Amino acid sequence: MTASNQRPEPPSGGTYRSATYTGLLPWQVRERRFPPTGLGRRGLNPDDVYAFLDRVAGDMAAVYAALAESRRETARIKAGLRRWQTDQARARNERGRAQ
Repeated sequence: MTASNQRPEPPSGGTYRSATYTGLLPWQVRERRFPPTGLGRRGLNPDDVYAFLDRVAGDMAAVYAALAESRRETARIKAGLRRWQTDQARARNERGRAQ
């Protein structure tokens, strides 16, 4: 299984979903086929298509929420690292002056 097909961990504090709900994987979207409509109509059943699009949109929203949370966490860690590096540089400079 490639990295793009692995199921991400659900974001904490996100939208409530049933434990039986399974998110879509890329291969499921690519291979999805819709049954033709009943007699006398052409094309696909709009209800099937709209239900699938709603599911894809929900999964995309979850991915974007997880991405935003990841970016916030990355920014927080970078800021902490910068503060630590500044503190270490100041301490090193003060030790150099004291000698």
